[in-house]
Amino acid sequence: MDSVMIIGLIAATLRTATPLIFAGLGGVFSERSGVVNIGLDGMMTMGAFFAVFGTYVSGSPEIGVICAILAGMAISLVHAFLSIHLKADQVISGTAINLFSSALASFLIFKIFKKGGQTDIVAALPYNIPASVKAIPIIGPLLASINWFVIIAIILVFVSHYVLFKTPLGLRIRSVGEHPKAADTLGINVYAMRYLCVIISGALAGLGGAALVGVTPVYREGMVAGRGFIALAAMIFGNWKPFGTMWACMLFAFGGSFQIFAQGFSWHLPTEFYSSIPYILTMLALAGFVGKTTAPAADGVPYEKGQR
Repeated sequence: MDSVMIIGLIAATLRTATPLIFAGLGGVFSERSGVVNIGLDGMMTMGAFFAVFGTYVSGSPEIGVICAILAGMAISLVHAFLSIHLKADQVISGTAINLFSSALASFLIFKIFKKGGQTDIVAALPYNIPASVKAIPIIGPLLASINWFVIIAIILVFVSHYVLFKTPLGLRIRSVGEHPKAADTLGINVYAMRYLCVIISGALAGLGGAALVGVTPVYREGMVAGRGFIALAAMIFGNWKPFGTMWACMLFAFGGSFQIFAQGFSWHLPTEFYSSIPYILTMLALAGFVGKTTAPAADGVPYEKGQR
């Protein structure tokens, strides 16, 4: 491959990985506090739809991004209430949210846009870099080929790592995910920490949905296409850590981007094989590494205050 194709492949990998990184970071926060969040896919769906809807109503892509974050937070609050307050099965709650979100988005498309299948095309979030930056060899063309969501996602990886492992708040989050009874004894509000982290996960997943429609500002039914589950796999592959999750997302995104570029290599392989590459990578990664990773001890375990 020549340098232009390599830069294109790297840029495509970064763009493809960005929604996964947002959702994966959301999963890290939720599960580090002890709440399994299978509902990331539905939260991304809500984020994607309301990013378009917010832009459609306001005419501002920035408002659309805010709407995506708020939509993700709203649906995550439902998951938090069911999982933490009512102590419902967290996997079933997340699965219900995925089904509900997809159905709600389809219903709203029909009611608001008066058609089925997809919304109208709206304005995209502007992204422009100075010509002097574009002129920089390699870096310039690469920066010109990405978008603001990519930059924000990478920044949030560093921020998430710092918050989780370098601050008292992060210590509290990890403590309620590892040993909630001990944390409660020390005066940490286990319920509040878990609510906070699930809502953060919803905000990040909603932002991931906005990133998904950031390049092509239109919502189509089924466009999330299981990315929330791939983000969960990346989180497990990354050992519930922000940087590990990011690199896992990059790996899976590389598979998705490579299958597009590989179709231009004149390899005589079925189209379905190329499309399956990212999912094959996901399964291989989980099969090979899931036994070597360690989840938070209380992940998925409802907490009952005063229980012995």
